[in-house]
Amino acid sequence: MFAAGSATAVRYRDEIQYPLVRLFIAAMGTEVIFMDDNARPHRPRLVRSYLESENIPQMAWPARSLDLNPIEHVWDMLGRRIAGRSVHPLRAPTSLTT
Repeated sequence: MFAAGSATAVRYRDEIQYPLVRLFIAAMGTEVIFMDDNARPHRPRLVRSYLESENIPQMAWPARSLDLNPIEHVWDMLGRRIAGRSVHPLRAPTSLTT
């Protein structure tokens, strides 16, 4: 999601939560719980405080818990399949003329 640099709590809040998550949760209504994971940029007090200030309920993740988010397994499988391809999907094929 980030064009350059590493993910930090401040960037996560300013570039993901504020412009995207806040609006998405508002559109979903009151019966929603925000689910992220235990990635370092997601856990600091700065991030939790922001979610609380916006009244966004969070799913509690125990430390060192199993990854119960099903989409993470899909991303892993997709990544493995792409890595196993002989042609990288983002590279243009070389000329087919001989």
